[in-house]
Amino acid sequence: MDGARSEPKSAEPKPVLRHRWPTRLWHWTNALLLYVLFTSGLGIFNAHPRLYWGQYGANFDHPWLTLERFGSWITLPAHYNLAMSRHWHLTAAPVFAFALLFYMLWSLFGRHLGRDLAFRRGELAPRHVWQDVRDHARLRFPTGEAALRYNVLQKASYIGVIFVALPLIILTGLTMSPGMNAAWPWLVELFGGRQSARSIHFITAFALAAFFLVHMLMVILAGPLNEVRSMITGRYKVPEARS
Repeated sequence: MDGARSEPKSAEPKPVLRHRWPTRLWHWTNALLLYVLFTSGLGIFNAHPRLYWGQYGANFDHPWLTLERFGSWITLPAHYNLAMSRHWHLTAAPVFAFALLFYMLWSLFGRHLGRDLAFRRGELAPRHVWQDVRDHARLRFPTGEAALRYNVLQKASYIGVIFVALPLIILTGLTMSPGMNAAWPWLVELFGGRQSARSIHFITAFALAAFFLVHMLMVILAGPLNEVRSMITGRYKVPEARS
């Protein structure tokens, strides 16, 4: 009786370059700065944990949102110290802003935006978007060549974060400074006053925190070793294509 011929094993896929060094540098710098800004921002918020719309906000005005003070486990420093929280926040903020400006310019002139993030023909068709939503809901991650490209949900979220949410949080942060009344009064008017800017700043910060949590969950489910290695070394082992 002839034995069954064994199928030859496919060669182990070689890692490919997935993320260039400006992306990797900005990713980790941004992660550290956002942690410092978020935790120190909560420390600042604890001084007056109420939010308002309009020009004014004081103890006798009616807030649209009132919260309890955040615990020391999530603030920087790990105890209530408004001066120190402001120090951390205002030290990290300009570094964060210039790092974002650098990355946006590199994305534009280095063709990262056009090559990797721009939507292709047909990608925004409702059927295509719905299929991506279904794949994400079923944790059906792309394999083969498709794993080297951002899908439509990734593109939409990254464009939204880089070119909308992060600039918005920087501009609203600037608007909260009293000096903007004299320097850039149009900025204060754009957001409807410093208290409105503070509310938008707060909402955007928590939207970014939610994005971070979803991002971390996707990394864990997709294979943390391969995903994190690609963001450290740039090299990514392409998952074998489904039969």
